[in-house]
Amino acid sequence: MADALLKVTGLVKRFSGLLATDHLDLAVCAGELHAVIGPNGAGKTTLIAQLHGALAPDAGTIRFAGRDVTHLRPDRRAACGIARSFQITSIFPDMSALDNVALAVQARARHSFGMWRPAARDTAIRAPATQMLEQLGLGARAQTLAAHLAHGEQRQLELAMALATRPALLLLDEPTAGMAKEESDRMVSLIAGLKGAHAVLLVEHDMDAVFALADRITVLDYGRAIATGTPAEIRANPAVRQAYLGDEMMP
Repeated sequence: MADALLKVTGLVKRFSGLLATDHLDLAVCAGELHAVIGPNGAGKTTLIAQLHGALAPDAGTIRFAGRDVTHLRPDRRAACGIARSFQITSIFPDMSALDNVALAVQARARHSFGMWRPAARDTAIRAPATQMLEQLGLGARAQTLAAHLAHGEQRQLELAMALATRPALLLLDEPTAGMAKEESDRMVSLIAGLKGAHAVLLVEHDMDAVFALADRITVLDYGRAIATGTPAEIRANPAVRQAYLGDEMMP
């Protein structure tokens, strides 16, 4: 796609004899929520890690906002506007919810981490952090230690931290993992509220969430993209049914 914010071309990643990413092409447009689905071992988290910069591809290119970011470190990609949430919650448990988000705001503003203590009292940092917690439904939990938040709240906090960096692209890896239905429904609602304001690449096993949220879906099978299309097109694709969804798994 000529207007793609993220454009992946011929991406390859091998682990010994395993081809985890098999000459993958993928495009995500500005404001689009693009889901990536597939069975366990399909290469979804490996793809996210390469887009984030935690893993270097063996071949192929990753372009973001017209720039080749294939070999940039994660921090440089973050500075370009790419943020990631992890499959396992990644927060600072001994800090308050507010201080977690303030740290992300500080990083975006490129303040010195050595000046964290005075920066934690800086209105210019704490005000947007407070606003982000309110937006993500955690305003009343601002002073609670992250370790004392419920699992779903910790995932909301991680999303708040990612959004505090003001990304153009969010990489969300299993954001509803381990959640009860009420928590999962709340997270789906929060993600739905991001559509249009941010491009989102979503890896998720919950097919109800995927089909409720996605503008387009790419299906991976053994590292290959076997189909890309709208939710309706993916539902109707016989190769997708055979490889992954099955009639009984269709939402």
